[in-house]
Amino acid sequence: MLANWFLEDLIDPLGLFGLSAQAMFMLRFVVQWFASERRGRSYVPVAFWYFSLIGGLMTLAYAFLRQEPVFMLAQGLGISIYVRNLILIYSRRGRLRRRTQELADAAQTGRPASESTPEPATAGEHQAQSAPEAVPPVEAASRD
Repeated sequence: MLANWFLEDLIDPLGLFGLSAQAMFMLRFVVQWFASERRGRSYVPVAFWYFSLIGGLMTLAYAFLRQEPVFMLAQGLGISIYVRNLILIYSRRGRLRRRTQELADAAQTGRPASESTPEPATAGEHQAQSAPEAVPPVEAASRD
């Protein structure tokens, strides 16, 4: 029976690990939902990417232990996307810090700031670069 199979899998330590991996992965949506509700608009906090990465790594480990190549491939691709998004977020933070310092130095010395560095949209948010004007962009926080 399906119920017996399900219960047997739940009492197995590997089954519990897999369930925990899925729970961690699901929490990313809860975090994103609460962050969006708090702001009244669609919002993707940095914590979303960390939950994605941790849940993805746990699910990948589970797939290896279960010898499930379909899940291995799917999680491997997802993990690379989560890591890339975190790299993009943190590299943007560095650019914003450098630009803020450059503007502060320019204000202190009276010299104009470098023309090559664009003005940041805001210090705490990342806006999609190619979003159509009629549709508000999905944003990612760099502080959450």
